[in-house]
Amino acid sequence: MKEEILKGLQKSLRDYDQEGCIAGAKKAIQEGVDPLRAIDALTEVIQEVGNGFSRGELFLPDLIAAGATMAGAMAELTAALKQKGLERKSLGKVVIGTVFGDIHSIGKDMVSTLMTASGFTVHDLGIDVKAEKFIEAVKQDRPDVLAMSALLTTTAKEQKVVIEALKKEGLRNQVKVIVGGGAIDQSFATGIGADGYAPTAPEAVGLVKNLIGG
Repeated sequence: MKEEILKGLQKSLRDYDQEGCIAGAKKAIQEGVDPLRAIDALTEVIQEVGNGFSRGELFLPDLIAAGATMAGAMAELTAALKQKGLERKSLGKVVIGTVFGDIHSIGKDMVSTLMTASGFTVHDLGIDVKAEKFIEAVKQDRPDVLAMSALLTTTAKEQKVVIEALKKEGLRNQVKVIVGGGAIDQSFATGIGADGYAPTAPEAVGLVKNLIGG
């Protein structure tokens, strides 16, 4: 019975059925399925989608749909974990946000979802995030990685502003900084002193794992 529930949950994610995936997560909880097992089942599928995207078999809309579908189910399962007093083993902490002046969220949301699915603890600061807020999050959360997104060339420079602020606060050596977004390439990332750059969400997960040995 529990295996059937997990397979149904996975099917909902593969079909990008948001309501069905949430309902499947709730059913798993009600039927006593270990929330960690359910999360692992979802992670297996989201990684399939990420790998398919990397191979060119799936496309950006697939990544977006999969991420949106998984988000609601993950919220249900994470809440169930907390109620049981359990925690999922974390590979590391990531603070992520879209920089000040930029209100685009799709890329950031995909990275956040894949990071969470892969086992990282993610603190998503949202969009239009000022340097001061990034600094505050680094001080409070002490993340292993700070991830910044910028889709516009006019806002990409904000990533450098944040890196310079980290230096000024004496925090730069305490956190790895990765950047991404439509306005970013490897040359730009190197030029502003970032530790890494990833052009896609699946590659961002691999980059973080390499940076912190996850």
